[in-house]
Amino acid sequence: MANPSLNPDLTEKLQPDFRGYLLEPFGPIGIISHTANEEFVKQINSVLFEKRLKRKQEFSNPYVDSVGYLRKDYIIQSSMVRFSTGEGKVTLSQTVRGHDIFIISDVLSHNAKFPVFGFEHSTSPDDHFRDLLRIIMAVSGKARRINVIMPFLYEGRQDHSDYRESLDCAAMLQQLKNLGVANLIIFDPHDSRVANAVPLMGIEMPKSAYKIISSLIATTPTLKINKNNMMVVSPDETGISRAIFYSSLMGVPLGIFYRHKDYSVRIDGEHPIKEIRFLGDSLVGRDILIVDDMINSGKTMVDTATIMKERGAKDIYCVAPFGLFTDGIDRIQTAVEKGIVKKVLCTNLIYRKPELLAAPWYVDVNMTPFVARLIDAINVDESLGKLVNPSLMISDLLGQMRIGELME
Repeated sequence: MANPSLNPDLTEKLQPDFRGYLLEPFGPIGIISHTANEEFVKQINSVLFEKRLKRKQEFSNPYVDSVGYLRKDYIIQSSMVRFSTGEGKVTLSQTVRGHDIFIISDVLSHNAKFPVFGFEHSTSPDDHFRDLLRIIMAVSGKARRINVIMPFLYEGRQDHSDYRESLDCAAMLQQLKNLGVANLIIFDPHDSRVANAVPLMGIEMPKSAYKIISSLIATTPTLKINKNNMMVVSPDETGISRAIFYSSLMGVPLGIFYRHKDYSVRIDGEHPIKEIRFLGDSLVGRDILIVDDMINSGKTMVDTATIMKERGAKDIYCVAPFGLFTDGIDRIQTAVEKGIVKKVLCTNLIYRKPELLAAPWYVDVNMTPFVARLIDAINVDESLGKLVNPSLMISDLLGQMRIGELME
């Protein structure tokens, strides 16, 4: 049996003890991307090859030598053909027959553009979803299994309803199920109850918390994560469960902002906030970790950080799996210049604007090794429990950090 200590990757180390054997692959892996996120998919392909090459060197097992198990290129070449009307079709330049297909779709890649009746059109989430359906239809009936990795859940923010409205997320999930998608992988959804729409389809909802926390520690070595020096804060009551997850594992106090809204009126599609209340311990002298599911315009993060700074908070870090920055980065940039916000951490699971990646206060959390590990595990039908819920990895990481502090 191979020695587990040979592999220093914590993500691998804490997986179920499969190191003395290998499970049979469901089929040769084939990865398909929309043209908008090709670079992200290429990085995943490279990591996956390296993982499997290392495994082949460490293990003696017939599955490692099976056809298609180890390839330098798992990517199935595809192209999107657009017509002048804006209509389109997907073409594949190689076979997918018998493959375990993984389609990776970033529905927020607004950098992609195409002409419509002579005008340039930015690819919308609706366009990306339609392209995803085209890819599924192109491989359906040939591929052995179809899996979709959609980091940001399309039409997923439907956690409450004030009036009669279309249930777009539920309809989308049912459409994927009806087209033969076996597994759907989404990261940190706004509300996990969306899975109730398709109880018979495999849906995995991995968290990005481990990679975010490890990146925060790596880029801020002086940070003291303990109950006296730090606090995790939820900017509103809808994100309490997410903040509890962070605070409980990090062993620091929890703070909550309660936003009292006027539900009798709507302004610009939203209910205006009448009063903001903070529930929690003193902020004086503490580093603050504001945790949310996404940074949309950045207004909520900046407003929350401003109030905490006025109450004596030290350094404020804003973290979220998805940095959309729909209004640009100026709002956060100004907050950084004023000393209100220290750093912002978001993942590379979606498209990020070049100006965001160039900002000195922004930390781009690399999730490609994690996504590659998910594909590797799903392909052999390995248990995903410890990958999807990173509690043990976070506890181990923070334990090592605290042991290091004691030894200094």
